[in-house]
Amino acid sequence: MGDEQKDSLLDFPCQFPIKMMGRDGDRFRRTAIALVEEHTGKLEESAIRSAPSSKGNFLSITVTIAAQSQDQLDNIYRALSDHEEILVAL
Repeated sequence: MGDEQKDSLLDFPCQFPIKMMGRDGDRFRRTAIALVEEHTGKLEESAIRSAPSSKGNFLSITVTIAAQSQDQLDNIYRALSDHEEILVAL
């Protein structure tokens, strides 16, 4: 087992949900999914869920990925946090 595996509370590979929030619109949806797919490959449509905010100004997108390592998750969260379209990544 590598050091990154020992430092994680997760057992890899595992199913892992990533939730992103941004302003509702096609641009946010495309950007959020593309940023994750850069690190995972093409996501199945069934792995993507979205929900509008109560006033419809914001959208939350949850993608469930087959996470391979803590390093992969860290890289995804860095990419999401660094992009202006992504307001919150959980």
